[in-house]
Amino acid sequence: MAQPARPLLTFDEYLRIESDSLVRHEYLDGVVWAMGGGTDEHAAVAANVIRLLGNQLLGKPCRVYTGDLRIRVRATGLTTYPDASVICDRVSFDPADPKRTTALNPKLLVEVTSPSTEKYDRAEKLEQYKKIATLREVVLVSHRERLVEVWRKSGSRWSHHEFRDVVQLTSLGCSLTVAEIYLDPLRA
Repeated sequence: MAQPARPLLTFDEYLRIESDSLVRHEYLDGVVWAMGGGTDEHAAVAANVIRLLGNQLLGKPCRVYTGDLRIRVRATGLTTYPDASVICDRVSFDPADPKRTTALNPKLLVEVTSPSTEKYDRAEKLEQYKKIATLREVVLVSHRERLVEVWRKSGSRWSHHEFRDVVQLTSLGCSLTVAEIYLDPLRA
């Protein structure tokens, strides 16, 4: 006998599940899937990016957030937790989220790739991110090599840039060195 199809969830149902869950989930088109934990290397690289961005944003009207801030793409419904995000001025919370835990207005998003997420991060997720009206840059940090890629919006067009030395983030007026992003004091 065939298994019955899993029922699709509304965004409200997803929020209820998420508020009680010890595991974070992504949401799209009524489907919820768990996000797996990352490696120590993945976590260290994400922490380095957050620290470097935070240091450069001191005194500016922008704030860097960890992967704990949920981001929703209103145009598509994708709801996810990027490894880092930057929001300038005030956070615009999704009115469909009464607890005000889902942001709508990132200026920059960062994803540290992994073997299990790289294809998704580079394709479907990236295309969905590009539909966020306030978004100006998406940063992909490679897990395979010391390479940082930036997709940058200018007008209505997106351009792709690769950096192996210094990452230029024009939307924030700052730069990050690739060596510091991948810095591992235990192996230095």
